[in-house]
Amino acid sequence: MADTINQAARKGFLVDTSRCIGCRSCQVACKQWNKLEADKTSNKGTFENPRDLTPALYNRIKFIEKETSGELSWLFFNERCMHCGDAGCMKVCPSPGALYRTKEGIVAFNKEKCISCKYCVSACPFNIPRYGGAEEKVSKCNLCADRIGGGMTPACAKACPTETLKYGKRSDLIATAKAAKKTLYGENDLNGLGVVYALEGPPEQYGLPGSPNIPMSIFLWKDVIKPLGILGFWGSIGAMLLHYVAIGPKKIDDDEEEKGGGHE
Repeated sequence: MADTINQAARKGFLVDTSRCIGCRSCQVACKQWNKLEADKTSNKGTFENPRDLTPALYNRIKFIEKETSGELSWLFFNERCMHCGDAGCMKVCPSPGALYRTKEGIVAFNKEKCISCKYCVSACPFNIPRYGGAEEKVSKCNLCADRIGGGMTPACAKACPTETLKYGKRSDLIATAKAAKKTLYGENDLNGLGVVYALEGPPEQYGLPGSPNIPMSIFLWKDVIKPLGILGFWGSIGAMLLHYVAIGPKKIDDDEEEKGGGHE
């Protein structure tokens, strides 16, 4: 079934990086609501903690040092699943229902249906899906789909003290940001990102791709090379069976018998 999305009813996030103070309330709220275990970390000489997303960390604050005219400042970036309108992870997932879209446009996941193929990792231009734990199943931000389904605000946005994270109707959030002369990232990329950012610098400064796209290599492997390999394997099996039926099992050449009894 094709991935369809109702843009008029679509909900999403606006992340205004100018408001973020790096408090990480969003990280804590996310862990509490989703009952995620604490990540064991160690001091690596940075304020970032953890240093990357994990199977038990769906969103995190990335610390970016910026030097301007000899003055050092910080940029804070909320890293999470972008809930793309054209979601590469959903396109390549071979297990129906493992990754699915809600009526609000959110890309959610069902671990019970995940087969741990990890195609979604290769197909994501933002390097978001994570695997871990005893079962090695997919994990990522699902934008608190369970809370949204109950008419509540996502836990991270509810906990944010500066309204860096704003949840609502996607078109309204974008209109408000444009009226405030914000520079937006993700408005139209990949059929519109569900998480749109108001940035204070170029995307690359935040570790974002300037023009995100779904890697074609994953489709080449999944849809062309792998099926051809499987076809070649079964073709070989079929050829051997045909040979067996038409000619019979391979027999020891009569030469062996002649060698034993041909001369006296």
